[in-house]
Amino acid sequence: MSLNAERSYKMKLRDVENAFKYRRIPYPKRSVELIALLAISCTFFLFMHTNKLNSRLKEMEVKLQPSEFSALGLTGNHISGHDAGKHDDINTLHGTYQYLKSTGQMSSLNVRDLNNTRKAQMELVFFNRVPKVGSQTFMELLRRLSERNNFQFHRDAVQKVETIRLAEDQQQEMAEVISELPEPSVFIKHVCFTNFTKFNLPRPIYLNVVRDPVERVISWFYYVRAPWYFVERKAAFPDLPLPHPAWLKKDFETCVLNGDQECTYTQGVTVEGIGDHRRQSLFFCGHDYECTPFNTVGALERAKFAVEQQYAVVGVLEDLNTTLSVLEKYVPRFFEGVRDIYATSAEYLTKINKNNFKPPVSEHVKDIVRRNFTNEIEFYQFCRQRLHKQYLAAHLPQRIITDSAHLPGLIGN
Repeated sequence: MSLNAERSYKMKLRDVENAFKYRRIPYPKRSVELIALLAISCTFFLFMHTNKLNSRLKEMEVKLQPSEFSALGLTGNHISGHDAGKHDDINTLHGTYQYLKSTGQMSSLNVRDLNNTRKAQMELVFFNRVPKVGSQTFMELLRRLSERNNFQFHRDAVQKVETIRLAEDQQQEMAEVISELPEPSVFIKHVCFTNFTKFNLPRPIYLNVVRDPVERVISWFYYVRAPWYFVERKAAFPDLPLPHPAWLKKDFETCVLNGDQECTYTQGVTVEGIGDHRRQSLFFCGHDYECTPFNTVGALERAKFAVEQQYAVVGVLEDLNTTLSVLEKYVPRFFEGVRDIYATSAEYLTKINKNNFKPPVSEHVKDIVRRNFTNEIEFYQFCRQRLHKQYLAAHLPQRIITDSAHLPGLIGN
């Protein structure tokens, strides 16, 4: 082959290679759309996964602070139980700690400031228990503690009609009866907060427990419809009429969604009697008429003031471990060893008054109810944050040493 012919052949070969190299291979339009969709989906998935990992890393970063948070013994402090609803992080023990630390308030936490036990004028616990907050479990704990810690256990008799808001003369009569109990004693009753000093009587150690208000009304709704509830009530009071079958078959979700009067929680409405379980704050606000309208700011502020000024501890059902720890720290004369007793009997204690006839309620329905419980929820969150502050203050070693030097035996004597 001549030199010119060989050169011409190589140029044609290069042109063919370039044609294949730069040729655009056509794809069907639907395939292009599918590839684009897959690319977008993968990008979105990676974004969500990265965001989730970032959140998890932040949680782990906080949990792995051995010199601070873990040293206080806060990890794993909660036990599973009733869902507290959709609350901000500040309403968890961990969230309260982070908030106080970030605002510089951790350094000013003081057991003495948060301890109303020191104001008590007699060794007598008055547990004016809120219904459907696990108070039966707490009563059993107190009964067992009375044997361990050598104090007397007293509870009000079951009544046909429970009156929780008393006239002034009835308040005085009740306070006088309780004040005459031998010391040390515990007295337990469903009743509104009663100020003993108003009647020139010595101040007791006030205790109570709260629960997520929406979970509480759901619990009450099915509790009064449970078969064993009527068996017990009928045995105690034979003349009580049996409820209508249609009422017994009513379910909470339908009751709310249909606007049934029983499940309509209207701002400012007053319903007397223990059956009106929408007002958890009533047990702290007191006996005055101003405490009766549902979900009002006035009742909320009165209840907060009573908790802050009068109550040694207001426990939280959803934070049971924290509650038991705070009770043991702030009211040791009565609650020393409570965590050990609970740990050895938890299986039995958690079954007390458990209602196996209560079906699950959707978050959608709970959210509808929450809209009308704004102030009741705020009160619950207030009590929960106070409990967390008490726990954190009591688990700061330097503060325990400083304060306990002035508080021998019963903290705050």
